[in-house]
Amino acid sequence: MNLLDYLTINNIRAPLLAGDKRGAIDELVDVLAGTGRVPDPKALKEAVWVREQTRTTGIGSGLAIPHGKCPGLPGLIMAVGKPAKPMNFESIDGQPVRLIFLLGSPPEKGSDHIQALARVSRLMTMDSFRERMYAATATAEIYDLLKSQERPG
Repeated sequence: MNLLDYLTINNIRAPLLAGDKRGAIDELVDVLAGTGRVPDPKALKEAVWVREQTRTTGIGSGLAIPHGKCPGLPGLIMAVGKPAKPMNFESIDGQPVRLIFLLGSPPEKGSDHIQALARVSRLMTMDSFRERMYAATATAEIYDLLKSQERPG
Protein backbone atom coordinates (compact mmCIF):
# COMPACT_ATOMS: atom_id res chain seq x y z
CA MET A 1 0.00 0.00 0.00
CA ASN A 2 1.23 3.47 -0.93
CA LEU A 3 -0.09 6.11 1.47
CA LEU A 4 0.19 8.79 -1.21
CA ASP A 5 -2.63 7.06 -3.08
CA TYR A 6 -4.83 8.37 -0.24
CA LEU A 7 -3.00 11.40 1.04
CA THR A 8 -2.32 14.73 -0.67
CA ILE A 9 -0.60 17.82 0.61
CA ASN A 10 -4.10 19.32 1.08
CA ASN A 11 -4.83 16.63 3.71
CA ILE A 12 -1.93 17.66 5.95
CA ARG A 13 -2.17 20.36 8.62
CA ALA A 14 0.95 21.67 10.33
CA PRO A 15 0.55 23.01 12.86
CA LEU A 16 -2.84 21.93 14.12
CA LEU A 17 -4.81 24.68 15.82
CA ALA A 18 -6.41 22.24 18.28
CA GLY A 19 -4.81 21.71 21.65
CA ASP A 20 -6.57 18.51 22.70
CA LYS A 21 -7.45 15.06 21.37
CA ARG A 22 -11.10 15.74 20.51
CA GLY A 23 -10.23 19.05 18.86
CA ALA A 24 -7.47 17.42 16.79
CA ILE A 25 -9.83 14.70 15.55
CA ASP A 26 -12.48 17.27 14.63
CA GLU A 27 -9.91 19.52 12.91
CA LEU A 28 -8.50 16.67 10.81
CA VAL A 29 -12.00 15.55 9.77
CA ASP A 30 -12.69 19.17 8.78
CA VAL A 31 -9.49 19.13 6.67
CA LEU A 32 -10.81 16.04 4.87
CA ALA A 33 -14.29 17.56 4.54
CA GLY A 34 -12.67 20.55 2.84
CA THR A 35 -11.52 18.24 0.04
CA GLY A 36 -15.11 17.18 -0.65
CA ARG A 37 -14.52 13.52 0.21
CA VAL A 38 -16.55 13.45 3.45
CA PRO A 39 -20.29 13.71 2.76
CA ASP A 40 -21.14 13.81 6.49
CA PRO A 41 -18.30 15.26 8.61
CA LYS A 42 -20.36 15.03 11.79
CA ALA A 43 -20.87 11.27 11.30
CA LEU A 44 -17.14 10.70 10.70
CA LYS A 45 -16.18 12.77 13.76
CA GLU A 46 -18.57 10.68 15.83
CA ALA A 47 -17.29 7.37 14.38
CA VAL A 48 -13.67 8.27 15.12
CA TRP A 49 -14.50 9.59 18.58
CA VAL A 50 -16.56 6.50 19.51
CA ARG A 51 -13.65 4.30 18.39
CA GLU A 52 -11.24 6.45 20.42
CA GLN A 53 -13.35 5.92 23.54
CA THR A 54 -13.06 2.13 23.29
CA ARG A 55 -9.25 2.24 23.38
CA THR A 56 -6.77 5.02 22.81
CA THR A 57 -5.17 5.24 19.39
CA GLY A 58 -2.12 6.91 20.92
CA ILE A 59 0.09 3.94 20.10
CA GLY A 60 3.27 5.26 21.68
CA SER A 61 6.52 6.91 20.65
CA GLY A 62 4.68 10.17 19.95
CA LEU A 63 2.24 8.76 17.37
CA ALA A 64 -1.55 8.55 17.29
CA ILE A 65 -3.65 6.96 14.56
CA PRO A 66 -7.29 7.78 15.31
CA HIS A 67 -9.59 5.99 12.90
CA GLY A 68 -13.16 5.03 12.29
CA LYS A 69 -15.49 3.36 9.84
CA CYS A 70 -18.32 5.47 8.52
CA PRO A 71 -20.98 4.69 5.91
CA GLY A 72 -21.04 7.03 2.93
CA LEU A 73 -17.32 7.54 2.55
CA PRO A 74 -16.08 6.98 -1.01
CA GLY A 75 -13.21 4.77 0.19
CA LEU A 76 -10.23 5.08 2.49
CA ILE A 77 -9.44 8.69 3.41
CA MET A 78 -6.49 10.00 5.38
CA ALA A 79 -5.24 13.21 6.98
CA VAL A 80 -2.07 14.03 8.91
CA GLY A 81 -1.75 16.63 11.64
CA LYS A 82 1.20 17.95 13.57
CA PRO A 83 0.21 19.45 16.92
CA ALA A 84 1.71 22.89 17.60
CA LYS A 85 3.14 21.34 20.77
CA PRO A 86 3.10 17.72 21.96
CA MET A 87 -0.44 16.78 22.96
CA ASN A 88 -1.89 14.47 25.60
CA PHE A 89 -3.61 11.63 23.73
CA GLU A 90 -3.76 9.19 26.65
CA SER A 91 -1.15 7.14 24.80
CA ILE A 92 -0.34 3.63 25.92
CA ASP A 93 3.20 4.72 26.88
CA GLY A 94 2.01 7.87 28.66
CA GLN A 95 4.00 10.10 26.28
CA PRO A 96 2.47 13.08 24.46
CA VAL A 97 1.65 12.81 20.77
CA ARG A 98 3.76 14.63 18.20
CA LEU A 99 2.07 13.43 15.00
CA ILE A 100 -1.45 12.25 14.17
CA PHE A 101 -2.59 10.18 11.19
CA LEU A 102 -6.40 10.11 10.97
CA LEU A 103 -8.05 7.40 8.86
CA GLY A 104 -11.62 6.89 7.81
CA SER A 105 -13.20 4.25 5.62
CA PRO A 106 -16.59 2.82 4.77
CA PRO A 107 -17.42 -0.36 6.72
CA GLU A 108 -17.06 -2.52 3.60
CA LYS A 109 -13.44 -1.40 3.02
CA GLY A 110 -11.95 -3.03 6.12
CA SER A 111 -8.96 -4.45 4.27
CA ASP A 112 -7.78 -1.02 3.02
CA HIS A 113 -8.27 0.34 6.53
CA ILE A 114 -6.11 -2.36 8.12
CA GLN A 115 -3.42 -2.08 5.43
CA ALA A 116 -3.19 1.70 5.96
CA LEU A 117 -2.90 1.29 9.74
CA ALA A 118 -0.13 -1.26 9.22
CA ARG A 119 1.74 0.90 6.70
CA VAL A 120 1.70 3.98 8.94
CA SER A 121 2.86 1.86 11.87
CA ARG A 122 5.71 0.35 9.85
CA LEU A 123 6.90 3.73 8.56
CA MET A 124 6.87 5.25 12.00
CA THR A 125 8.92 2.43 13.53
CA MET A 126 11.90 3.65 11.48
CA ASP A 127 13.68 5.83 14.06
CA SER A 128 15.35 8.23 11.64
CA PHE A 129 12.19 8.78 9.60
CA ARG A 130 10.05 9.22 12.73
CA GLU A 131 12.41 11.84 14.16
CA ARG A 132 12.47 13.76 10.86
CA MET A 133 8.66 13.72 10.80
CA TYR A 134 8.55 15.03 14.36
CA ALA A 135 11.08 17.75 13.54
CA ALA A 136 9.12 18.91 10.47
CA THR A 137 7.38 22.22 10.97
CA ALA A 138 5.58 22.76 7.67
CA THR A 139 2.94 20.90 5.69
CA ALA A 140 5.16 20.64 2.60
CA GLU A 141 8.01 19.24 4.67
CA ILE A 142 5.80 16.45 6.05
CA TYR A 143 4.49 15.66 2.57
CA ASP A 144 8.01 15.56 1.12
CA LEU A 145 9.16 13.20 3.87
CA LEU A 146 6.26 10.86 3.13
CA LYS A 147 7.00 11.12 -0.59
CA SER A 148 10.61 10.08 0.10
CA GLN A 149 9.32 6.78 1.55
CA GLU A 150 6.28 6.15 -0.62
CA ARG A 151 7.72 5.78 -4.09
CA PRO A 152 5.32 4.93 -6.90
CA GLY A 153 5.07 1.20 -7.40
